[in-house]
Amino acid sequence: MKTIIALFRGINVGGRNSLPMAELVEILEGLNCRNVRTYIQSGNAVFQNQSKQISRLAARISQAINKRHGFQPEVFLLDAEKLRRVISSNPFPEAESEPKSLHVNFLEAKPAKSGLAKLDGLRKQNERIALDKDVLYLHAPDGIGRSKLAASAERLLGVRMTGRNWRTVCKIEKMVECLS
Repeated sequence: MKTIIALFRGINVGGRNSLPMAELVEILEGLNCRNVRTYIQSGNAVFQNQSKQISRLAARISQAINKRHGFQPEVFLLDAEKLRRVISSNPFPEAESEPKSLHVNFLEAKPAKSGLAKLDGLRKQNERIALDKDVLYLHAPDGIGRSKLAASAERLLGVRMTGRNWRTVCKIEKMVECLS
């Protein structure tokens, strides 16, 4: 079985799109996912599955949530190898000591470079960004909530994304290690 990480976008935010993690586990188990583990209410899951086509599995998960809860979240799936590569490729290792200021945005696809140039124009002097294929790293020492760069990234890059702070990325990696 393959270990898969699911990152859900837009669940349990501001009282909308409520999905208790116990119910998410049930939904995933109903789709032949095994050894399901979740981390915090914002939608992070690690599980094992035999699916060869991850994109189909993402659609099936989203549809199952819609059927049961009446909303269809975006689901980003990645395998354990990609998560390890994302962690080892962090261009800002010195920022790991402040894990809430370092963010990893998982993109639906590789964006055009022109969007990155526009993003760079919004960058505060102490902010840093780096694009690695379909992952955007953002170091925002003043906080993600105050960053115009963070607020504009998806629009300017023209691809959907979901972000996690470094602490969450590392917790998910530990969950993956427990299944391996």
